[in-house]
Amino acid sequence: MTPLAKLLEAALFAAPRPIPLTALEALDPESSPAAVAAALDELREHYDVDGHGVELVEQGVGWQILTRAEYAEAIERAQVAVRPQKLSAAALETLAIVAYRQPIGRAEIEEIRGVAVGSVLKSLHERNLIDIVGRSEGIGRPLLYGTTPQFLEQFALRHLEELPRADELAIALRGAGNAAVVPE
Repeated sequence: MTPLAKLLEAALFAAPRPIPLTALEALDPESSPAAVAAALDELREHYDVDGHGVELVEQGVGWQILTRAEYAEAIERAQVAVRPQKLSAAALETLAIVAYRQPIGRAEIEEIRGVAVGSVLKSLHERNLIDIVGRSEGIGRPLLYGTTPQFLEQFALRHLEELPRADELAIALRGAGNAAVVPE
């Protein structure tokens, strides 16, 4: 492995969250963006070809070294890794509405869900899954919510375009026998 690939590996190994490409490029100011990209490819290939239990993944707003999916169940069963606390059904439903309709205000979310969502929004905000992204031009200029890079990371997405389409969700939910609100 090249010295740059080793430097990137050390930084990625030490980081608890994905590292943005710009931060990886800043690790060695003498390296070009193309050299950093090549080093990331070298590192990814190293993990893939040599049969490691981890892989290099582009996730959210950056890059991260993660456990391979085929080992996740055994690690979870042994309770070796700390998992984020699960979200309630109400929180997941509210989060889906925000993800698909962002930027969106509290009143619009409550209209869709049919219930008050103040405490759910607070919980999602405290978990850094949503954030205030602006204010509406409507009366009182209510807050608008959107998802965060932490949301992308927790759901293993590189960008919002990777969210399933509404029709895909409807098919998946029908197959699972669940009834849920599918955002348009």
